[in-house]
Amino acid sequence: MTGIAASPWSDKAPIIPHPAEFIVGLLAFAVLYWAVQKWVVPQFEKVYAERTAAIEGGIARAEQAQAEADAAREQYTASLAEARGEAARIRAEAQSERKAIVDGARAEAEEAAARVQERSAAQLAAEVASARGQLSREVGRLSVELASRIVGENLADTDATRRTVDRFLADLEERAPAGAELPEGQH
Repeated sequence: MTGIAASPWSDKAPIIPHPAEFIVGLLAFAVLYWAVQKWVVPQFEKVYAERTAAIEGGIARAEQAQAEADAAREQYTASLAEARGEAARIRAEAQSERKAIVDGARAEAEEAAARVQERSAAQLAAEVASARGQLSREVGRLSVELASRIVGENLADTDATRRTVDRFLADLEERAPAGAELPEGQH
């Protein structure tokens, strides 16, 4: 400490180093600079290059993944549109088949109803004819019985009586007003 304190350098400018210290410091700086340049900077450059490559590779992988995702989304959208089209086609076919089945069932039901109506009309006509015949016979019997009471003789069971009664009933049917007939469809 005394050597330094006695130096003329310390008296003139206390912040200016001694020339020997300056030279040693300069040499140490040069050695340090050379060592850093020789071993540290290449390591930094290597790490920097690796990080750059990793980042650029990550970006490239991200872009590739994004492109794959876009392609998958487009494929999904196309598949979805195709599936929707297929569903619409199937729905239209089902509706067409449903309509055909309903139309067929309706036609079959109408045909069965027509057959039932025809059978009913035929049965009703047969019943009406039977009732008319029965009524004619009853009217004939009552007429003969009434005539027998008026005349005082038995007129039943003779051919002449039957012919007279039949002719009388035929005349009544011919003179019957049109309203006496059953309405259409109730024969």
